[in-house]
Amino acid sequence: MRAKGWIAAAVALAAAGALVVQVCDERVRTASAPHVHDRVMEVPLNRVAVLLGTSARARGGGPNLYFTHRIAATVELLKAGRVQHVLISGDNRHSSYNEPMDMRRALMAAGVDSTRITLDHAGFRTLDSMVRARDVFGQPGFVVVSQRFHNERAVFLARRMGIAAVGYNAQDVPTGYGRLTMLREKLARVKLHLDLWLGVGPHFPGPPEPIRVPEA
Repeated sequence: MRAKGWIAAAVALAAAGALVVQVCDERVRTASAPHVHDRVMEVPLNRVAVLLGTSARARGGGPNLYFTHRIAATVELLKAGRVQHVLISGDNRHSSYNEPMDMRRALMAAGVDSTRITLDHAGFRTLDSMVRARDVFGQPGFVVVSQRFHNERAVFLARRMGIAAVGYNAQDVPTGYGRLTMLREKLARVKLHLDLWLGVGPHFPGPPEPIRVPEA
């Protein structure tokens, strides 16, 4: 009887966990839906795009498609005049790993002037990127650039914090390529709700460094 009881409890716990994951996932997707866009001309005009960092290289050493597609989407926004400036927010936890600098180089190689780019080296998490864009870089609203799944979470989080964020969805990657990433995303959406409930802030709030963008 005792073994059966433990099994029943484990099954119930697993079912409850699966339900929590499903509810958090659906809540993020539904609430963010009106604010994430696939077509560049649907994106509301904003001064700044926040480009969310990722590694330039995949685990096997080849080009990271998430990176490549985010760079292309950012260039599209700039060329279409939907934004005037790019804030690259990513991880630079040690000297040999610098997402913002790698993305800056890629944007410049695509023809973006360096004066239109600002780097945030303390974007360790999506939460840090959203809050620092507002509190450190002085942007009460902006366009988030990443893949749809990431934009949904970023925009949901930002709007719950009173930030007028919208998303522009970079091209997604093949299903097999991003399977592990999508699994992590499900768990990240649960953690997102915990962070909001606990009032978690960025690792480094930082002093204000407002981006000055001239009127278009």
